[in-house]
Amino acid sequence: MNKTREPLFHIVKRGEMPWYFGWSVRAVSIVLALACCGLITVLVTSENPIKIFSTIIDGSFGSSRKFMVLLQNTAMLLCIALALTPAFKMRFWNIGGEGQALAGALASAACMILMKDQPNLVVIPCMVVTSILAGALWGAVPAFFKARFGTNETLFTLMMNYVATQIVAYFSVVWENPKGSGNIGVINPLSKVGWFPEIFGSKYALNIIIVALVTVAMYIYLNYSKHGYEISVVGESERTARYIGIKVEKVIIRTMLISGAVCGLAGLLLVGGTNHTLNADIVAGRGFTAVMVSWLGKFNPVWMIFTSVLLVFLERGAGEIATDFGLNASFGDILTGVILFFIIGGEFFINYKLSLTKAAKKEGK
Repeated sequence: MNKTREPLFHIVKRGEMPWYFGWSVRAVSIVLALACCGLITVLVTSENPIKIFSTIIDGSFGSSRKFMVLLQNTAMLLCIALALTPAFKMRFWNIGGEGQALAGALASAACMILMKDQPNLVVIPCMVVTSILAGALWGAVPAFFKARFGTNETLFTLMMNYVATQIVAYFSVVWENPKGSGNIGVINPLSKVGWFPEIFGSKYALNIIIVALVTVAMYIYLNYSKHGYEISVVGESERTARYIGIKVEKVIIRTMLISGAVCGLAGLLLVGGTNHTLNADIVAGRGFTAVMVSWLGKFNPVWMIFTSVLLVFLERGAGEIATDFGLNASFGDILTGVILFFIIGGEFFINYKLSLTKAAKKEGK
């Protein structure tokens, strides 16, 4: 009779650990990620590792403009991560941040194009309302089917991303400028109708301030409001929520309306405050990266600020390496992937540990 061989080790979930243990592991993960990126770049370019690390820092802090771009990219990533967090706390896996932000961006661009003869006093409020409503609607559709028919929200929200992408691609051709280009181009470049005003001499400052206010509001909403409490209870156990009188279906739809609305706001900020145009790549994958930001930040808006800064800093550093050493953009993506791999690995060892089985311990003895 053949005996099944027992594995040498198994994965065990860790208990409560001191806060400094988790941050020590994260720090080691980042150091190892940077060392690995440096090694890969040295092998490819034969450059001095010190020069490579200085290039990473220069990508975000080399000039005042680079620093403002770092803050702008962080704000946009954080805004979408904040939007996804209420749904995630409710255990509703909203992977549709990309599509919901695109819906908001499309609504904003439509107002700018169709109301180009109106003053900003009329156009910008219209952009705000329509973009938030468009994002909320895009989030409400999968929420309704989840609440009513129990559909899989992960697949549903993921598919909605592709629908939004194709709708934006369609209107990019309808509104193309110049004709035949297939691109919208800069909207209202002369009149600047729909463009957000510059403050403190920067076109990014208003976006950063708005996202900072959203961060504070989301923290208060999740931790000190009745809705935040209901979201937590539904996330812990739908059965318990129903037992104490919470209408789970109502909470699901309401939470996804909020989630989609904040994503729509991100689309508004990208069109009205930063790019002043519309294309299918305007969100630039932030809807998916935001999932990691929310998860790494433990669904806490405060910790998500630091997570967003870290990811954007590393991503910009990787891109700067590719540019400075004459490599194509794909090399920067490779380095970004390596960095994310180490960060995710660090989170694994924070939450789990490898424990030797009894068989392995006997063999060791």
